[in-house]
Amino acid sequence: MGIIKEFKEFAVKGNMIDMAVGIIIGAAFGKIVSSLVKDVIMPPLGVLIGGVDFSDLAITVKAASEGVAAVTINYGTFIQTVIDFTIIAAAIFIMVKGINTLKKKEAAAPAAPPKPSAEEVLLTEIRDLLKSRQ
Repeated sequence: MGIIKEFKEFAVKGNMIDMAVGIIIGAAFGKIVSSLVKDVIMPPLGVLIGGVDFSDLAITVKAASEGVAAVTINYGTFIQTVIDFTIIAAAIFIMVKGINTLKKKEAAAPAAPPKPSAEEVLLTEIRDLLKSRQ
């Protein structure tokens, strides 16, 4: 459940760097993901639901007439686009989550203790000299 909650927070509000990364990666891999959905995921899904090709799903608002194309609402294309978006968003989320995990590990690494000041070094030397005299 934690990953789902984190994904919702990312998708809804995210910060500017997350959004910039999402836009860049989404643009760069958009065609690959679209091909994955269109050519790999949708055909078997269409077979499972009775041989339906999602890209052909449409509602005819006005039939074609002499020289005028039919007016249709292509909801199948919309379904495919929503699936594309979901896959792209999930891939970007996983990448950003990995980057954030690396950042947390860097922040959690203990910092080196600060060097003692010149006064502290001098006082330490004086203390050690006094101890050696006793």
